[in-house]
Amino acid sequence: MQMSLLILTFKPVNFSQASFKKAPIVSLKGVPVLLFNQQHQTLLEALEQKKVKIFSECRSGYCGQCKTKVLSGSVTYLNDPLVTLEADECLPCCCMPDGDIDLALSAEGAEVVMRVASPTKVESTETTSVVSQVQS
Repeated sequence: MQMSLLILTFKPVNFSQASFKKAPIVSLKGVPVLLFNQQHQTLLEALEQKKVKIFSECRSGYCGQCKTKVLSGSVTYLNDPLVTLEADECLPCCCMPDGDIDLALSAEGAEVVMRVASPTKVESTETTSVVSQVQS
């Protein structure tokens, strides 16, 4: 009978020295709409997934139909666009955000997550006023 011994060793990870990259937040005229992550190949795909109204044709950077003004942030191109762009413009069909980015597109009709205020402060204030009335 043959026997083999397999020893597994693990290298300890020092998380204080690890670098984690935050998923970029994509905003439309200041309204946060989505987190750009590994699900998305391009900025255009991410915007379409959230139902943002943006026109596109070639999806490769050739036609320039999806040309969009960048209010803040920057992008990296997957392939060089053939369209001439101003310094504050991008082609979402062939780029990814480098970090948080704000685009001059309308958030109207887009699937935007709205944050609802927590009612805990109101409840604690009401509770306090009821207690003080009973003690008086």
